Amino acid sequence: MTAEDFGGPEYEGCNEYLVHTKPSAVEQVHQGFLEAGADVIETDTFGGTSIVLAEYDLADQAYYLNKRATEIAKKMATEYSTPEKPRFVAGSMGPGTKLPTLGHIDFDTLRDASAEQAEGLYDGGADLFIIETCQDVLQIKSALNAVEEVFEKKGKRLPLMVSITMETMGTMLVGTEISAALSILEPYNIDILGLNCATGPEQMKEHIKYLSEHSPFIISCIPNAGLP
Repeated sequence: MTAEDFGGPEYEGCNEYLVHTKPSAVEQVHQGFLEAGADVIETDTFGGTSIVLAEYDLADQAYYLNKRATEIAKKMATEYSTPEKPRFVAGSMGPGTKLPTLGHIDFDTLRDASAEQAEGLYDGGADLFIIETCQDVLQIKSALNAVEEVFEKKGKRLPLMVSITMETMGTMLVGTEISAALSILEPYNIDILGLNCATGPEQMKEHIKYLSEHSPFIISCIPNAGLP
């Protein structure tokens, strides 16, 4: 990818902007997953809140970019869907770059930005939501509150998945253990709770085992291939 693909040097590295400047590149990534047999593909919106997009002076494009990204993913999923093997689109909501527990941002500001993102994903046609690579329980709670606001506004719920990242030291980035995270999230209306990113599958085993023994939710596991 070149700077021109991103719309100029000032936007280079903003993958979320590619849905506007070079949608064919995003479609190609989706195509690779679909041809490999994926049942669910994620939208190109991991850093799609206005807070993250502001780093590229694109904060005012947050709703549009999330909606557009979902439309692109939905188009590709529809093309590959069959009655025997339907394909689905998960609206991706990443952790952002500011953690409320560490005082980087206040809860309400983060929730409002997440609600704007969630509405774009919903309006674009997402089949489910994934709040992923979660590093801070306050960030998770703000995103969950935001998504619930959108569900209430739209009058229809979608399946909701939360995916936590456990670091090599055995806790979330801000020090929360898996048992504490589960206790905090158990009252929420979540469909799937699991782990992703950070470490390879070997380091996830104990955390997944704990969830299998204590969690009331469906469990997911999306490991990296390993650490670089």
